[in-house]
Amino acid sequence: MDTGIFKTGWITRSPAQTRSLGRRVGRLLAAGDMLALCGDLGSGKTTFVQGVAEGLGVSDAVASPTFVLVREYQGRLPLYHMDFFRLERPADLEAEAFGEYVTGRGVTLVEWAQKMREVLPKDRMEFSFVTAGMCLRAIEAIPHGARAEALLDALRGGASHG
Repeated sequence: MDTGIFKTGWITRSPAQTRSLGRRVGRLLAAGDMLALCGDLGSGKTTFVQGVAEGLGVSDAVASPTFVLVREYQGRLPLYHMDFFRLERPADLEAEAFGEYVTGRGVTLVEWAQKMREVLPKDRMEFSFVTAGMCLRAIEAIPHGARAEALLDALRGGASHG
């Protein structure tokens, strides 16, 4: 993968590169990991999740869970793909047993996480997606906690591989 790397993130120049970065992340994830994906519509969040799913060995097609809140996939670890886009307040999550997902035996990825950061676990990796052109994306990694720091270090160490 020839994505450019900067101090805490990457520049991707195509959906394939965004997906490839996600695939690298997926290979590094462990049970209990939580990724908070922040960014506007069309910024690459779902494409990144598709790559993470590939890295976890998920064979099903991955689609945005906008209208169902969560989709579950089985790979090397269970993948819980959530989307906060349609939610208005934290109480909307309680009925969906959000805590059970983020403390479970799988990995949880939340799109539109910026809408409700207050409900997210304090130990998480946040990825901020910014559209910088037609296919150009700046993806910044913001670690929260020791596990997220270790994940970022592992990603930095493999920056030229894909």
